Amino acid sequence: MDEIVNAVTRVTDIMGEIASASDEQSRGIDQVGLAVAEMDRVTQQNASLVEESAAAAAALEEQASRLTQAVAVFRIHQQQQRAREVAAVKNPGSRVVTKGRSGRRQR
Repeated sequence: MDEIVNAVTRVTDIMGEIASASDEQSRGIDQVGLAVAEMDRVTQQNASLVEESAAAAAALEEQASRLTQAVAVFRIHQQQQRAREVAAVKNPGSRVVTKGRSGRRQR
């Protein structure tokens, strides 16, 4: 009879260990599920940020292009002014006409 009681006790202990391991596995699976859900959320957030960054980069590129065009106007005026000054040095009898800050012609 003692053998049967010992065997039943061992089976009960083994069943308890199996139940404990099953609970631990269940918690592990829940944690994996939460981690996958978090990765999905972060991936979607990153995709959104990439789209926003691409749009911002395109806007900056457009602004840089417009700024380059605006600055090019000033460079042309400077080059034309230098050309007039060089021509005046080569031909001392001519007058150099420039525009002052007010935009009026000066001599």
